[in-house]
Amino acid sequence: MLFAIEIHDPLQSERRSGRSLAIATMSNRIESFIEWVNTYAHDRGRQAEAIPADPHGRVGTGRFRRTLAWHIARRPGGLVALALQYGHMRTLISEGYGSRSRGGIHDLLDFETARNIAEHLSEVHEAIQDGKGVSGPAAKRLINASAQEHRRFGGLITSGRQAKDLLADPTLNVFENKEACLFCTYDRSKALCHPGRGTKSAAPSLDRCKVNCANIARTDAHAHQLRQADDDLGRQAASGLVPEPLADRLRERAQVLTELADQHDHDRVMAAAGAEL
Repeated sequence: MLFAIEIHDPLQSERRSGRSLAIATMSNRIESFIEWVNTYAHDRGRQAEAIPADPHGRVGTGRFRRTLAWHIARRPGGLVALALQYGHMRTLISEGYGSRSRGGIHDLLDFETARNIAEHLSEVHEAIQDGKGVSGPAAKRLINASAQEHRRFGGLITSGRQAKDLLADPTLNVFENKEACLFCTYDRSKALCHPGRGTKSAAPSLDRCKVNCANIARTDAHAHQLRQADDDLGRQAASGLVPEPLADRLRERAQVLTELADQHDHDRVMAAAGAEL
C-alpha cells in the first residue's frame, strides 16, 4: 500500500524502477493507507484499531518517519537499526532527514534514546515504589537514577531540549540490555565493553556485556526473565530433539541463568518510597 510500484502503477513499473518516490506521492499514499485501514477496521467492527484523525492536519512524511522511528527504536537493537536505516537514506535525500548532521538523524537518535532511557527509568522507579528490588554492583546508582529521572522528567520526554538535558547528565545514562537481562548504568571509566578505556563513546557496547562489569544492575523483572529463559532451555534440552552435545550446552547455559537469578534474589536491595541510596 505504501511502496509497491505494482499496486499503484502496475503498467509503468519498469519506468519507475530504481527511482525514489516524490514527497507529494508518498504523502498521498500515506493518506490512502490511513483511509484503507480505517475502512477495513470499520467494516469488521474493529474501531479500536482505526487510525484517529491528526489534529495538525495531514500525516506527512515527517510524522510518518517519527512513527516508524518510535517502533524501530523499541525493538531489540532498535537504535542501531534506526541509525543504519535512516542514515542510509541520506544517499537518496542528501541533506534532508537522512543526514547524520545535527538536525537530521543525530537529533532523531538523541530523541529516541532519551525517550527510551526515561521510560526504562520510570518503570524501575514504579517497581521500586511497589517494593521490588535491584541487585548488582550498580544497584544503588540505578535506584538513584530512577528517582532523579522521576523528579525531573516523570518518564516523559516531549521536546528536543529535554532529550539533550537528559543525555547530558551522566548519572542518567542507563541502557537496558534485553538479551542479557540487565541494565547498564554506563560509566565509561568502569565499562568492560570498551577494553581500551580510552574510547570517547557516550554509550556502552551492549553486545559485549561482561558479567563482572561494575556497571551492571538487575531488577526483579530481569530475574524473572532469567528463570523463564532457564525453563525454556531446560525444555529444549529434555525434548530429545537436539543432539546430546547441544543438549549438554543448553543445560549448562540454563544453570548459568539460574545462578544469576539466585544471585539477584540473594543480593537484591530495596529503597524506601521516595528515598535515594
